Amino acid sequence: MTSVVNWAKRLLRSAPLPPLRFPSAGFETVSKSEVLEEEQFDEFRQGRYYPVHIGDVYASRYQVIGKLGFGTASTVWLSRDLHAHEYVALKAYTLEGGDRGEMETYEILKTANPSHPGYGCVRTALGSFTLHRSEGDHQCLVHKPMWDSLRDLLRRNPSRRFTENLLKGTLQYVFSGLDYLHSECKLVHTDIKADNLLQEMADKSILEAFTQAELNSPSPRKTVNGYTIYKSRTFNLPKEFGGVVLSDFGSAVRGDRKRNHDAQPDVYRSPEVMLKTEWSYPVDIWNVGVMIWDLFEGKHMFYGDDPDGRGYSTRAHLAEVVALLGPPPLDMIERGLRAREFSSEDGRWIADVPIPQGTSLEASEENLAGENKREFLRFMRGMLQWRPEDRKTARQLLEEPWINKWS
Repeated sequence: MTSVVNWAKRLLRSAPLPPLRFPSAGFETVSKSEVLEEEQFDEFRQGRYYPVHIGDVYASRYQVIGKLGFGTASTVWLSRDLHAHEYVALKAYTLEGGDRGEMETYEILKTANPSHPGYGCVRTALGSFTLHRSEGDHQCLVHKPMWDSLRDLLRRNPSRRFTENLLKGTLQYVFSGLDYLHSECKLVHTDIKADNLLQEMADKSILEAFTQAELNSPSPRKTVNGYTIYKSRTFNLPKEFGGVVLSDFGSAVRGDRKRNHDAQPDVYRSPEVMLKTEWSYPVDIWNVGVMIWDLFEGKHMFYGDDPDGRGYSTRAHLAEVVALLGPPPLDMIERGLRAREFSSEDGRWIADVPIPQGTSLEASEENLAGENKREFLRFMRGMLQWRPEDRKTARQLLEEPWINKWS
């Protein structure tokens, strides 16, 4: 009898779940005058988004539960894998978006070396499929669902900054993931920011709560030219928090091939990218170092606001770097294709923007004191070096004294 019961349980687990029936009424209709989420982008006006509908089933197995977010290149949806009996996140790309290179990147991430300690600190794809329509094809990636990004976590925190211990714990995940990315996958991320660092879903009950919320109180929405735009729904606060995972590899490139094209978010751009010298893995290290100020100091390290009033400029950004780190080494000026726009051959600053005065890395750091502050700044200087070859690797930074001391 026991064997029959066990067989029946296995059969039930292997049978696909029936799709849920979501309400077709009872939701708030957003005003036509309100610009809602992806509606703000040119890609929407050009009809490049796939018309995902809550309740639809794609690839004969993934039922859409609700919207998690949006961007210029995709929308993201919590879904149920009816075959595997688990929740997933679907990333539906815009028309002809999600290039083959990104799909290959996810294959490398998944298979390079699963036994590496940092393997679980990068987001891998569970699978992919294609959504077809008359206008063209839309790639779709399947991921494990994640909780908030670090940017969302900052917003939830009244102080708008991390505690020292939270920062240390976060960075241990980040550097473990980067060590895996650099040493095993031979990839450079190039787009590390709080939005692209996600927390794992340790408390699975919030997934079911999200589903029940959509069933009982359908998401607000509006229809524009036959396309339904849903308002994204947030997860509840979990009872237990998971680790930090590096995500979004759409801008990742091979690190074993030197290159000098523009990369990185403006305020996180490294000196070699701005000066247009060859760059590789160390751009990610600089990127993390500068991002730490957003997480821990509650401000950018660099802003790059040009005095001409037109917003960000490379010359204004470099002037701020000079103010904090001193002038660039002469060899950086010699090998940078753009370096002579900003510095003379002997290293004098010649750009038509002043170098900020009365500032330093010590003065910019406002939350620590004494030996702890000195140790922290030594840790920071391991990342903030003009020459990429002078920066510490992710593995070396994991061994630094400051990151391994807990209060």
